[in-house]
Amino acid sequence: MFKNVRIYKTIITFYFFYIIINGDNMIIRLGYVAISKTLNNITSSSTLTYTNFSKNNDYKKLDEMIKSNFDALEKILIYNVKNNIHFYRLTSKLIPLATHKNVDFEYIERYKKYYEEISKLIEKSKMRIDVHPDQFCVLNSVNKEVLENTFRILDYHINILKAFKIKNPIIVLHVGSSTFGKEKSISRFINNFKKLPKNIQNAIALENDDKIYNPDDVLKICKKLNIPFVLDYHHQVCNPCKDIDNILIDIFNTWKNIRPKVHFSSPKNKTKKDYRSHNDYIVCDDFILFLEKVKKYNINLDIMLEAKEKDNALFKLVREIKYKTDYQFIDETSFYI
Repeated sequence: MFKNVRIYKTIITFYFFYIIINGDNMIIRLGYVAISKTLNNITSSSTLTYTNFSKNNDYKKLDEMIKSNFDALEKILIYNVKNNIHFYRLTSKLIPLATHKNVDFEYIERYKKYYEEISKLIEKSKMRIDVHPDQFCVLNSVNKEVLENTFRILDYHINILKAFKIKNPIIVLHVGSSTFGKEKSISRFINNFKKLPKNIQNAIALENDDKIYNPDDVLKICKKLNIPFVLDYHHQVCNPCKDIDNILIDIFNTWKNIRPKVHFSSPKNKTKKDYRSHNDYIVCDDFILFLEKVKKYNINLDIMLEAKEKDNALFKLVREIKYKTDYQFIDETSFYI
């Protein structure tokens, strides 16, 4: 009799965990951008201005800075692994001056051992790594020099993602300018996108912005080009489409077989002047409201927190979520809803 009871309990326990892992529980993973505030003296974004470099064509200084950035990146990733942070945005400044038209140097083979060591760390931890070029990367620019620079920026990013052996590399872009009107600007984006090498086309994901291109605009482009859509929910609040609820599932479905990615931030202040700027932290109640909005789709999501306090903001949000909800945490940064 007791043997049967033990068997029964074992079956119930197994069933319970099976439901948690494979049932109707949606998994959320949180990530942060580039710099760890905890490791406050470590940065993989040390840079060298062209003005300082060009005084003596100081390749030695450039080399030292690149190696320092690699060492810092390795420390940051080790910190991420130890704290179960599975989602991280790599700095675009890892290799200073790599995209400057007047600086020509080899930044892949020369630093092969650094890429290999870090790629082993990424692969072993199965950490998701992506990149988001800065505002100078404008694929629909009408300025020839800006466009040429954009092509160099994209080439640089795909090169380092490849060197790190990132599976399913993602380069997040905005549509860009609205010169000569939105429709013509969208056409320019599409035309210039088609000029890119296939490996870069396959890596690009498109994000809505806070002023011009709302989720309706971006979804149309993503469907036309068959590329993923990174929903930035703060931008949606600043620059909304007609009904975000009606297109959420279409946005998530643009990711095909890759876990969808979302950006989330809170406004610096509620004044008109500061509303578009990022806060140091995430407003937990707003974040929970967003999770409850997407919960019905039962799609696992990676959410990049764009807060100025980086990992500090991430862990503060986690503490508040644990206090305010009954979400079940898997580890320090992942949970079921």
